[in-house]
Amino acid sequence: MVMVTEETTVREISIEFKSAPPAEFSLPYSVTSDSSITRLETEISTLIKQRLHQHGAILIRGAGDVSIDSFGQLVAATTGDSINYDFGSTPRSHIQSGVYTATEYPAHQTIPLHNEQSYTNIWADYLWFYCEKAALSGGATTLADSREIFRKIPASIRQKFMDKGVMYVRNYGSGYDLDWQKVFNTTDRQEVENFCRKRDIQFEWKNEDELTTTQVCQAHTVHKITGETVWFNQAHLFHVSSLAPEIREALVEILGVEGLPRNACYGDGSTIEDSILDEIRGIYEENTVVFPWQAGDIMLVDNVLAAHGRQAFEGDRKVYVMMT
Repeated sequence: MVMVTEETTVREISIEFKSAPPAEFSLPYSVTSDSSITRLETEISTLIKQRLHQHGAILIRGAGDVSIDSFGQLVAATTGDSINYDFGSTPRSHIQSGVYTATEYPAHQTIPLHNEQSYTNIWADYLWFYCEKAALSGGATTLADSREIFRKIPASIRQKFMDKGVMYVRNYGSGYDLDWQKVFNTTDRQEVENFCRKRDIQFEWKNEDELTTTQVCQAHTVHKITGETVWFNQAHLFHVSSLAPEIREALVEILGVEGLPRNACYGDGSTIEDSILDEIRGIYEENTVVFPWQAGDIMLVDNVLAAHGRQAFEGDRKVYVMMT
């Protein structure tokens, strides 16, 4: 039992492991109920200093009534101002300043583990989740230790990615993925071009509504506080092998490999082998930690130390996210 303050007990909550995870990763903690937001800010700030970089994520359960407004206040007071979801790769709705719905993929689909925006060169340090309503069944958030993923990927595979990086190719306007207006939060082509130049993203307009972007990014990164090296890319999500075989075959037939809505290759443009990405996906699966949500839960995730995902679900599910 760890004491955060003289009056507030922090305790471990039972969680499910798909396999034996690293002993220090993702142990959630709960504060006592009926804390005011101001007091909760102090308690969580202490947890961040004492526990977050060790565990990768902290779950706050039993914190009393929390609204979207007070959620935003809590985030701002502990990890700073929120950032916008620019150059996004998944559909989500903007609720209010800094607050978005969690990824709006269809409920029957599982969202694989990933580090937010690791497919580009600027990303959030922290992700905050707030559960207003848990799903009727399923819908748990999954986590994995990015340090452990890096260690468990075979050295030869790891080094190849580290040497070459990952190239992400995105095609907008085909109707099979997000359009460029949604991704860049603008209808102004000049704003898109300015954004791309600032981020070292290559771009090519195909016609009025079609755009291709290409960006070479990191395969790994180093945590700026702990100095630990982590696996940090989304090659396994963007690569065509992430699609179900029948969908992959149909899209390639219709659009061609170069016209796919998204794809990934090595940074030099060479093809990433399906078998290598399957091996990486297996390592993620073996190191998955599962957090079933309860209404009122707040979770803070270090976006570099921990990858996150979502299980399929049934019923209404309302989970919101802020990034700082």
